[in-house]
Amino acid sequence: MKKKVLGFIVTSMLALQLMACGAAKEQNSTNYKNTSEDSVADGSELTEDSDVEGSAGEGSFHIGIVTGSFSQSEDDRRGAEAFQDKYGSDNVTLAIYPDNFTEDLDTTIQIIVGLAEDPDMKAIIVNQAVDGTTEAFHEIHEKRPDILCFAGEAYEDFEDIGQVADLVVNYDFISRGYLIVHTAHELGCDSFVHISFPRHLSYESVSRQVDIMKTACEEFDMQFFMEEAPDPITEVGVPGAQSYITEHVSKWAKKYGQKAAYFCTNDAHTEPLIKGLMEYGGYFIEADLPSPLMGYPGALDLDLTGASGDFDNIINTVEDAVVAAGGAGRFGTWSYSYGYSVSAGLAEHARNVILGESELHSINDLAKAYGAFSPGAQWNGTNYTEAITGDKSDNIVLIYQDTYIFDNPGYYMGTTDIEVPENYFTIE
Repeated sequence: MKKKVLGFIVTSMLALQLMACGAAKEQNSTNYKNTSEDSVADGSELTEDSDVEGSAGEGSFHIGIVTGSFSQSEDDRRGAEAFQDKYGSDNVTLAIYPDNFTEDLDTTIQIIVGLAEDPDMKAIIVNQAVDGTTEAFHEIHEKRPDILCFAGEAYEDFEDIGQVADLVVNYDFISRGYLIVHTAHELGCDSFVHISFPRHLSYESVSRQVDIMKTACEEFDMQFFMEEAPDPITEVGVPGAQSYITEHVSKWAKKYGQKAAYFCTNDAHTEPLIKGLMEYGGYFIEADLPSPLMGYPGALDLDLTGASGDFDNIINTVEDAVVAAGGAGRFGTWSYSYGYSVSAGLAEHARNVILGESELHSINDLAKAYGAFSPGAQWNGTNYTEAITGDKSDNIVLIYQDTYIFDNPGYYMGTTDIEVPENYFTIE
């Protein structure tokens, strides 16, 4: 990469989410770092120590990973494949839930629960944990309480899935709601455009993030706008949803001006949005589930098939194309794919827990697992706290990675070092 990546750090900012309880920041903040000699930031020691043939008991259990299809969530699937490549198809089983999972709810549940039929199955990871995952985990635990159930990017209410999942890891929609707008302001944007649809807006994480973004825009004297685009899982499908974005970007550019930053909540919308903004002007800070592979290859007509998993190569290739297209300083991402990191990292954490090498709810151990598949990345994380009650959940973790702006002085925006004001954690 063009700027040295900082060490892999996960900071537990519990105080930021305990305002409702009146807890002092100094009493609750915990810093997590890889400091031991066998927990290096680049994950090389972890990889060597976790060789399939050399791990005791490795052949005695299986891990299943369920993701969406390539068309809906390619990075999630690539991360699952990376974990399978590392440990072998004899130990790792992959599955895909339907694209139209809300209509095919029973099929989604059956696919997830079906993995528990394997008598050697010891952990099941679902990323993204779409509708039906809660019921699936409930059924699995009724039949097989020995199986660990991990949810990556849960769609269903935390109150529900948190009761049946052993671990839930979502992107930090609270901190990022503030930090994405903060970054847009730092880059000189005067307005912020949020693109979504009713199904996504019905989710707590999305609806709370919208209100946080609105409040942040007020703080930074920016205008906030919302646009509705078609839901890709409806009858229009992915092609129809993408066509809508393609047709409207030029109109939005005229309506909101060249200093507007855009954010969409759906992966399928990302590619046509990036492509349109490259042509007509505007800013794109990062995707809902950020990755240099999210939207950029298609928007810039890049063939990155030979660079699978090589994120140094990927981000440099994408950056060269962004600059060549005139997007320098206007487009950003995370240096490592979020979906990729969650699929592989959660599976790695599950494996470590099963082997007795990690604690289930340790953020430090979760950091080590993510480090095996995102070497050198800087992360920030916190336990989820319910806004009204101030109750903190041990098994629900929110995380985010530093924002990388292509060809911007400094490249990294230092978002993981920015303290989010406490009032944002109580916005509903």
